[in-house]
Amino acid sequence: MKKEKVIKCIGCGALVPDIVGPVHKYLGTSPGCWKLFGDILAKEYGDPEYMKVHRLTVDAYAVQHIGVEGPQTIQSINLHLLALCAALEHGVTYSFIPQIMNDRLNEYKGVFEWLDPPKSLGSITVVDATKAKTVEEHEKIIKEWARDTWNAWSKHHKKIEKYLEGIDYR
Repeated sequence: MKKEKVIKCIGCGALVPDIVGPVHKYLGTSPGCWKLFGDILAKEYGDPEYMKVHRLTVDAYAVQHIGVEGPQTIQSINLHLLALCAALEHGVTYSFIPQIMNDRLNEYKGVFEWLDPPKSLGSITVVDATKAKTVEEHEKIIKEWARDTWNAWSKHHKKIEKYLEGIDYR
């Protein structure tokens, strides 16, 4: 049996399949990592039980694959960190987070600043998320991944918290 060749993802640093394929328009990701993320999304969209943590999956992946500094990237990193903060620190329901993101985008578009990425973007990656064999394992890993990535960006927590001021979480 031939062993699959792997490379280090340019975003998260995980060892991912060395393949040729599409990548995201502005996130910094390698094709193999982007494919693994797509596989997880397919699993989530294909089963409502897996979909329960979809919000965290998207946000954790995005903040580990920053990309090149530019308007879309700046906006993306701020909004995905804002989403993680809302979910993890304030217990906002995942279904309410897109509304918060949209409201804050309308209020702060052009105001968001570049956030220097941490040296480590977290130790849990999309590769770990692909190892889940059950819904329960998937939910546990995705929640750990989200917390791990949010914690990795701790030097920017106060700035992100300010974007959430004045929101009624009830």
